[in-house]
Amino acid sequence: MKKHSLFIFAMLFGAISFAQENGILNDTINLDEVLVNATRVSEKAPFTQSNITKEEIEERNLGQDIPMLLNFLPNVVTTSDAGAGVGYTGIRVRGSDATRVNVTINGIPLNDSESHGVFWVNMPDFASSTQSIQLQRGVGSSTNGAGAFGASLSLATNGISDNAFAEVALSAGSYNTFKTNIQFGTGILESIGDFKAEFTGRISKIESDGYIDRASSDLKSVFLSASFFNENTLIKAIAFGGHEITYQSWYGLEDEDKLENDRTYNPAGEIEDDNGDFVGFYDNQVDDYKQDHYQLHINHNFENNWVANLAFHYTYGRGFYEQYKNDRDFSDYGYTPITIDGQLVETTDVVQRKWLDNDFYGTTFSLLKTFDNLNVIFGGAYNKYDGDHFGKVVWAKYGSSMINDKFYDNTGIKKDFNIYTKADYTIGENWSVFADLQFRNIDYSVKGVAFGDQGKYDLLFSDKNNFFNPKMGVNYAIHKNNFYLSYARANKEPKRADYLHNNDIKPESLDDFELGWKYKSDRFLLNTNVYFMNYKDQLVLTGALDDVGNYVAENIEKSYRLGLEIESSINILKNLQWQPNLALSINKNMDKYAEFDGELQGFGNTDLSYSPNIVVSSNIVYQPIKRLNINFLSKYIGEQFMSNIEHEKSKLDDYFVNDLLVSYKLETKKIFKSIVFTGMLNNMFNTEYVSNGYFYTYDDTWSDPNQVTTITGAGYYPQAEINFLLGVTLAF
Repeated sequence: MKKHSLFIFAMLFGAISFAQENGILNDTINLDEVLVNATRVSEKAPFTQSNITKEEIEERNLGQDIPMLLNFLPNVVTTSDAGAGVGYTGIRVRGSDATRVNVTINGIPLNDSESHGVFWVNMPDFASSTQSIQLQRGVGSSTNGAGAFGASLSLATNGISDNAFAEVALSAGSYNTFKTNIQFGTGILESIGDFKAEFTGRISKIESDGYIDRASSDLKSVFLSASFFNENTLIKAIAFGGHEITYQSWYGLEDEDKLENDRTYNPAGEIEDDNGDFVGFYDNQVDDYKQDHYQLHINHNFENNWVANLAFHYTYGRGFYEQYKNDRDFSDYGYTPITIDGQLVETTDVVQRKWLDNDFYGTTFSLLKTFDNLNVIFGGAYNKYDGDHFGKVVWAKYGSSMINDKFYDNTGIKKDFNIYTKADYTIGENWSVFADLQFRNIDYSVKGVAFGDQGKYDLLFSDKNNFFNPKMGVNYAIHKNNFYLSYARANKEPKRADYLHNNDIKPESLDDFELGWKYKSDRFLLNTNVYFMNYKDQLVLTGALDDVGNYVAENIEKSYRLGLEIESSINILKNLQWQPNLALSINKNMDKYAEFDGELQGFGNTDLSYSPNIVVSSNIVYQPIKRLNINFLSKYIGEQFMSNIEHEKSKLDDYFVNDLLVSYKLETKKIFKSIVFTGMLNNMFNTEYVSNGYFYTYDDTWSDPNQVTTITGAGYYPQAEINFLLGVTLAF
């Protein structure tokens, strides 16, 4: 850890010195969100989007992860392994899971290079350091990192504060959930020469037992930023990181009887005796991971409306998850059986740790030019990932020679380069056109020894892909209306788990067509759009999990998503507002075939997995008196299948959940500038629901050797019943 920190700080300050010596920092443009201008789009751009301000983020920020704070955006479905929004959480947009949602922080890719996922648990309370969020549904405009097949999620960290501040936020709630957050800022300081400076920081700690049994979370994080700026230049160095220790709760609940009568049961860490009978739980069945992020941004406004952005970044991640394994074969770990008291012992109980140790670093850049009627952006990125995967046995009931030896060890290296050009041109008073061309190159290779259900095996593969992603659109504005039509092409490489499970796996491609209408007046806001997403070789989740909890995906030759999204805001009275949104969709595999009962069967045009046909949200905002806000939030998710064959056992029932949020701001003149009290009642009508799960099949050839029968089953992730969070924020 120490050597990585020294290296990155040397890189950051070396880059600042280089910039000063070479005249990059000669002479504040608008300092708010200049770091994300190249990867975001304006409200008039021909893409479907939702924007969230810092004030909206703070309303519900009582310790839950960012996916839970985005829950009420259009066509968004969220879930929590621990059941209450703390720990491992997930998000799906238009039926696409987190591995297909491109996420950037200040334009820097966040998705893991191999799994393509985003693990918010590694960055607890990051919402407290977030200035704004933009969610572009569908392909959207070009960005950095993995291809966007469901959405692009752009986060901008806190901007520069004019005045010094300090803030303490405390919250507590159900399941022994506690959050402590301390933030501070120096305000703008006079610095050396022409430059001014500003420093901010945050430390956070979140603890929770979780709704599910033993699904505890112990989360710590830190955020630091230093800004140096003058009239034309901004230099911003950012360091943030987190350490999470969570008891594993990603196994789900396979027993339908327990789902009815013991829905918080967690099978993780079950210990069996020599007869295979349950005797208790292993108390350290945890996921323990640390991740440090470093970013250096240089933004300069040249003469003649040229704006340049240059960023360097480095992420260091390391950690393990620990598992108790009952009755494991010595041979699976590469060891020979042993003899004890004259008896051959071929199996043993073990405690194993599966490790990740990875480095991710690179640069992003963009150059913006503004003409009278034309805006042009040229940008791109080069990133490299180097990740080690290895496992160690830390305890064995028999066979002490196994301890601390690596029983598997492999390395994944991925290089990702992209370059893009964007232009929007205004024609007269009403028309504007947009074009966006991106080229992306990926070089990915893995070698070494892996470990799976059948023990150790050699692992060696490599893949290279070149993708061309054009996007274009037109916008027509008249009075209070905007109409837009856009086309966007996306290509995406398989993730690590896809390569491991299928030697013939292929990249996927998507043609996304969007037709929208936006209307805005003093009392009424309406954003509505129709989309058609046509896929080739879409990597669709089968519903099954592999031995380490990754969802298994397969190529579907032809599939599509067709939908309508409506987002609105209505000022009913001066102190009463209604913010409803609705998403209706058809999500289909075309001519689905699958092996079932020993033969290839046709299932017709089936629903795509994890893709509900209806998603509805509502937020009623009432302000009975000044500084008192009451929000009544509702969410309805239609039924969905966890398989692509519409098997009845793979169906998740629809659910309707309601929350109540109350906040009051007390402005004081002594000691504190303000005190904000917040209370949130989640699932206030105590609905028992399941938001996520998995579906598995296997062939039974034992009952009748002459007849292959497919056995099916499902696992479920129950969500919390009625629960609450209370918070107070003290501003100095």
